[in-house]
Amino acid sequence: MRRTLKYLACAAVTAAVVGTATASYAVPAKAPHSTVAKARTAAVAHPTAKKTAPTPRIVAPGEHVTAVPGFELWLTAEGKHWTTPFSPEPQFRSVVDGNIDRSTPGVSMQSEVTESRAYLSGLYYGGKGTASSVEVDTADGTVRGKLIELPGKPGWGVWYATADVKPGSGSWDYVSQVTVHDTKGGIYAQLMR
Repeated sequence: MRRTLKYLACAAVTAAVVGTATASYAVPAKAPHSTVAKARTAAVAHPTAKKTAPTPRIVAPGEHVTAVPGFELWLTAEGKHWTTPFSPEPQFRSVVDGNIDRSTPGVSMQSEVTESRAYLSGLYYGGKGTASSVEVDTADGTVRGKLIELPGKPGWGVWYATADVKPGSGSWDYVSQVTVHDTKGGIYAQLMR
């Protein structure tokens, strides 16, 4: 019985040591304390988990996306549909009528700017890689928006954003630039006004 207990105790210790995660770093035998601290920091500072860039939200054809109450967007195979609080009748921007060349990078923009709020959206298309994020340069600063696409690889998607408008800054040239970035941080497509 004692021999069995010793054997089980030995097996438990071995299993505990083998199953323990370890981390190591090399430090000279007589290294100063600062070298040891730097080595520990270096071992911890480089996490193994890799961050991935965001990608567009995939929506079903006809699925309504609410940016803010009254500002809704939805996509069909024919293009972008939307409403705004001051234009509740659905509006439409086609991707099949020949007005855009989906083989060349491009961005369109539709906007409704009131005294207090801007409702901004448009198409993006033709870029290389995968679209990831959108930045809109406005008279009141840079606004980050969101991207939506239909399932599959349609070759186009929709960006949208809202912005609070400061008194006196809302006009027809409220937006100066729209940049859609790809997942590698480069430019997928851009509109400069």
